Amino acid sequence: MSLDAAVRGHRRATKEQGNSSEGEAAPLPDTKGGRRAASLVFALPTVIALAFIVTGIGDRQLWRDEHATWWASSLSLADLSQLIRSIDIVFTPYYVLMHLWISVAGDSPTALRIPGALGMAAAAGLLGLLGRRMFTTRVGLIAGVAFAVLPPVTRYGQEVRPYAFAVAAVLLSTLLLARALAEPTFKVWAAYTFSIPLIGFSHLASLAVLAAHLVMVVQARKAGDKIVGWAYTAAGVLGLCFVLPMALQGTGQSGQISWNNPTAHDLVDLPKQLFGTWTVAAPVLIAGLVGLAFAGRRALTLGLWVILPPLLTYATAAQLHLFLARYLLFTAPAWVLLAAVALGRLGGPVSGPRAGAGSSPLRIAGWALAAVAVAGLTWQALPAVRDARGPIAGEPDYRGAAHYIQARQRSGDGIAYSGIMAERRAMDYELRDDPHSPRDVLMYRTPQQMASYGAAECPNPVSCLAKTERLWLVATSLDGNPYSQMPHKTAAALQKYFRVKTTKKLTGVQVVQFTRADEKSGNGDDEAAGREVHT
Repeated sequence: MSLDAAVRGHRRATKEQGNSSEGEAAPLPDTKGGRRAASLVFALPTVIALAFIVTGIGDRQLWRDEHATWWASSLSLADLSQLIRSIDIVFTPYYVLMHLWISVAGDSPTALRIPGALGMAAAAGLLGLLGRRMFTTRVGLIAGVAFAVLPPVTRYGQEVRPYAFAVAAVLLSTLLLARALAEPTFKVWAAYTFSIPLIGFSHLASLAVLAAHLVMVVQARKAGDKIVGWAYTAAGVLGLCFVLPMALQGTGQSGQISWNNPTAHDLVDLPKQLFGTWTVAAPVLIAGLVGLAFAGRRALTLGLWVILPPLLTYATAAQLHLFLARYLLFTAPAWVLLAAVALGRLGGPVSGPRAGAGSSPLRIAGWALAAVAVAGLTWQALPAVRDARGPIAGEPDYRGAAHYIQARQRSGDGIAYSGIMAERRAMDYELRDDPHSPRDVLMYRTPQQMASYGAAECPNPVSCLAKTERLWLVATSLDGNPYSQMPHKTAAALQKYFRVKTTKKLTGVQVVQFTRADEKSGNGDDEAAGREVHT
């Protein structure tokens, strides 16, 4: 007898025991419609989410975190291995994936965002399948479509960071566990085992969902399944073996996010950050709380999924600094699924032995009311979706700064930076394809040499600037003083040996053009008009 056959035989026996025992028996998934229904429940939310995400996907310029992804992923694997020894080891799998992707697709904003767009779109479809397996086809379709139109789905589907993959990995893993509990085979348990590292590799905070998984296993154990505990333990231990070494080393690098010290206000404001706006968060949360009353044995699983990760990360924020809405994005699908349970219940029972039952008129009315509710949610979400495609608040306009410099640069120009907004890395990206871009004259040691994202500034700026006749300074100082965020020696050298010729102020950044103090000058605009322009 094969292992799969033995497992199936055991499951049939324990299912009979569970049906005769006290308490609610483990419900079978709603399989009405078969593969066609499953395909629709996956495909429709996926297509809708992808349509929202790809609209204007390359318009918004990259911001600091995305520049970090580009920088790390563009390094050689040897340089990347040096980088992760000191910082961001927890993002290693994602950086390697993006390294391979960039080598094939390039590093334009659109190309960089395609993997995340596909991951987030797939997450919407996976939520649909999870809702169908846990409850009914109606609940799954409502949940998948409602999730697809949320503003953060567009926002983080267009983000060159691993958050979309974290959401997809959590949903895939939960779906595989639900299937393993209902239809256990060696292949399904093996797939679930390898889904656990996918969660950890996408983002360590997402591993908090394993607590909700444990609830599902304990419930199955109480229903009479005698081997599920051993299977889950084996899967968890083996799966975490791939993640724990990286996680343990990552705890020593948590200082890079030590700035994240949330307050009670941040905890209260989490729903707004999680769903993009209170006009979307409020109806989803209210419907979700109602859905808990109709979720049956799944209520505890989904309740733990939405509550434990925020409370756990908030309680440990002083040590791990993981309480951020984007780190907790994987909890949003559970809220949406609970809201879908409430809407689905309008058309008949959604949990227990009678899940999916109900008269035809009731089911039709349920579909109609759900469609109206999802349409209303979409209407409420549209303004925030448009905002999600726009510039990130507080981020400097580096693209505009690059265009300004490119239109006026000359051969032999130098460039320097002042501020705390990763100016060098951002301008490296914006000027990456320009062979005539100014030389970084004050960079003493490269980021690769430092095994870091930042470079070492020249300790003797007078010497480093000696052969530079014209210098572009990109500054993001909050006080408007371009010298305030640079080393004192550098500021003194600029003020002594150079003079300001032009200043261009853009959103969050200013570009100052310096020339040698003894250089003869004319009208800046006339001079620019007669100079060769490199584009």
